Amino acid sequence: MNLVWKRTLRTNSSERFLATREGRDLAAVDLHHLADGTVAGTVIVLEDSRFSESDIPALLRSLDEDFLPGVDAREGSLTYTVVIGRVLGNWESVPEGK
Repeated sequence: MNLVWKRTLRTNSSERFLATREGRDLAAVDLHHLADGTVAGTVIVLEDSRFSESDIPALLRSLDEDFLPGVDAREGSLTYTVVIGRVLGNWESVPEGK
């Protein structure tokens, strides 16, 4: 798939990645590492990425191989919810009075 994965956020129990190709964002993935050793992920495939449903397994395998060596979807320790969407913008909270 020739994807480049970029980690954009990391906490003690979660991570966010962007999948890019040729400088273009294609998908965003949030991973949540659960206490029982499993990982639950939400994958947002961007509308204009030109990914078809048949491309999704390869996208998920790419992320799994690069960043999730201890879990495996075939063993039930890794699950994903996949949605298709578009970026509307970024919003940040602003303290009142500023």
